Amino acid sequence: MTTEHPLTARAGALIELERYDDAKALLARRLAEDPTDVRAWTRLGRCHQLTKDHAEALRATDEALAIAPEDYNAMLLRAYVLRSLGLDRREEAVQAARAAIGLNSEYFDAYSLLAELLFLPPRQETWQEAVEMAGEAVRLGPEEVSAHMTLWKVAAVAHDTDWMDQIERRILQLDPTHSFALERQTAKAAKAPGVRAADAAELYAGALATVPTSSSLTSGLDHATYRLLRGTRWLALICLVCAGAMVNLFPEEGEAPELPVPIGTRLWVLVVMAAIWAFGAFRRYRRLRAGVQLNVRSVLRRGTWSRIVLAQAALALLCGLLIAEVPWTERTVPQMLFWVGLAPTAATIWFDRKKAK
Repeated sequence: MTTEHPLTARAGALIELERYDDAKALLARRLAEDPTDVRAWTRLGRCHQLTKDHAEALRATDEALAIAPEDYNAMLLRAYVLRSLGLDRREEAVQAARAAIGLNSEYFDAYSLLAELLFLPPRQETWQEAVEMAGEAVRLGPEEVSAHMTLWKVAAVAHDTDWMDQIERRILQLDPTHSFALERQTAKAAKAPGVRAADAAELYAGALATVPTSSSLTSGLDHATYRLLRGTRWLALICLVCAGAMVNLFPEEGEAPELPVPIGTRLWVLVVMAAIWAFGAFRRYRRLRAGVQLNVRSVLRRGTWSRIVLAQAALALLCGLLIAEVPWTERTVPQMLFWVGLAPTAATIWFDRKKAK
């Protein structure tokens, strides 16, 4: 193995730091000194590829292969660059990927690339080979996440959800912080039948602690938080119904109890309301992780519908308290309060259901 020139090595480090312009400058100096430095040409091609200058990237790889036709890295990079140039260069990319496998059949990356070239866009005549190449990539690189991602793409094209799920779990075993697999697995768990809003919010918040920049997980947490807020309206409506039942707002003929309702009964209904909110909302809220609690406040600041939902719950609760605690002597005003508390929520509770999905 030849020793890498210090300038070429420094350029490689700069590429890792995403300082592509600085890397290009060093590589230009190195190639001015020695235009036969294959590694420098390959690194320069990589820089151009990463900055989306595919024409220059292709030129650099061609220069490298003109000097060393059997250089695996240059051939593999050429295949990647050709793929970036679109369907018009697809067959050339396939040929380059096959050539890279011929130069080094023990490295997984060329197999992964060839598999993706063969099944995207889906083609029946190359499908079986694509599956075999993806499987071979995983066999050669069992600890490589990118090899498993290629296999996942094969499963996705085949619409095999069980296979996709299995691969996502394997990816998370290799890299627990892999954002794509974590997003999919979290969303699947959070959207499973019977999962409560609080549990879904906990799942999303836990995943966000691992991948805090994920927009998908942030959106999922917001939706779960909104579902939590929607639940407060049901608690308020239950309180409203309890108050209405105590006063017997809509009695049948001959069954109307005398008003005002005794103070003991009114206080008992107040205790029931307090218990409903203590166990249905406050206790649940206190048990949520700090990230979910903070997001509840954030969603209330950012979301108009979230504030509407909370306002509806507050209105229904207020009407229930007025019905229950004021010693009414007639039912007309409590009946009006009942409909004022019920109507706004009933008018929107089904309309905004899709927002909680």
